[in-house]
Amino acid sequence: MDDLVEHVLAVLSTTPERWHALAGTVQDDLLARAPAPGEWSAVDCLRHLVATEREVFPVRVRAFLGGNDFAPYDPDTAGATSGPADPGELVAQFEELRAQSLQLLTGLEMADLRRTARHAELGPVTLEQMLNEWAGHDLMHTVQAERAILQPFIAGSGPWRAYFSDHDVQGSSVP
Repeated sequence: MDDLVEHVLAVLSTTPERWHALAGTVQDDLLARAPAPGEWSAVDCLRHLVATEREVFPVRVRAFLGGNDFAPYDPDTAGATSGPADPGELVAQFEELRAQSLQLLTGLEMADLRRTARHAELGPVTLEQMLNEWAGHDLMHTVQAERAILQPFIAGSGPWRAYFSDHDVQGSSVP
């Protein structure tokens, strides 16, 4: 992708809007419902995005630009899915943090993408790789949240349940 920063900015700028729509229209009980035991609810996914927006991605961009290495991030040990549960409050935090991140990214130049840092678990990584990961991370956890919200509708779809086999976390015995 020649226009990587542009593509990443496009993806990252849509995520708050998607979350604003979800949190503003979907009932809180659906947002808080885990799709299966041990899996994240939509609110858990949003908490995680807020945490990584505060503690991971912009911090790493600055590390690359400053010539510094960085530690891995484990969402479970960092408590990334604990904290406030009010979706509106979480979206407001996310929107504010994301606006700051987008501003940081608009200052990047093509030469910056080749900058390297050492990740404690992955070894040498480039800023270009991390920007790809950031956009993918946003999309993955937003889709994960939507998949969690989808589960009660799949379960209630009767004979149509089999059509949801790619997304049904409980599985279906419908032929």
